[in-house]
Amino acid sequence: MSDELVIPQLIVGLGNPGTKYAQTRHNVGFDVLDNLAKRWQISFSDRKQFQGIYGEGFGSNNAKIRLLKPQTFMNLSGQSVRSTIDWFKLSPESVLVVYDDLDLPLGKIRLRLSGSAGGHNGMKSIISHLGTQNFPRVRIGIGKSSGEKDTISHVLGKFSAVETPIVNEVIYLVNDSIEMSLKQGVEKAMSLYNSKSVPVPESE
Repeated sequence: MSDELVIPQLIVGLGNPGTKYAQTRHNVGFDVLDNLAKRWQISFSDRKQFQGIYGEGFGSNNAKIRLLKPQTFMNLSGQSVRSTIDWFKLSPESVLVVYDDLDLPLGKIRLRLSGSAGGHNGMKSIISHLGTQNFPRVRIGIGKSSGEKDTISHVLGKFSAVETPIVNEVIYLVNDSIEMSLKQGVEKAMSLYNSKSVPVPESE
């Protein structure tokens, strides 16, 4: 690893387009970007050349930041990311991807500078289109499905009434970690935020 700070220039939130998928566990990446856009007063518009919903403005470090919500459906997310970084001539290392993770419990987040897709189809597509695993990402825990629920219906289901306030807090936590990444680099944010979590009440 070089000593240079990894400062994101494009933040990508993963999800599926359309109202059917809104507020589902798989779309938590979209929710994070919506919250960031409000925080930074960035407005989104549909950009056909990026196959995505796109906005740009200034982040917490007062440098230009770009936000992208691919509209290709999850499994083709890499097409949208590739089009966008080619257009702006960005390196993969400057792309921060935010997505849901079944293997992390609800309430936890993980920032990393690189890594495999871990079974996530959106990440598989991005790694394939960028030709590298070396780009930072934030994984948001959505927990595993309980016995009777299969994984697909869990991932594409909405958060429960108990989970929703936890997720809302997690989104704030993620966005604080992204703001830290912009100011002091992803590694600094990793050291501070990977140990933090939102408490989950014990189930009855």
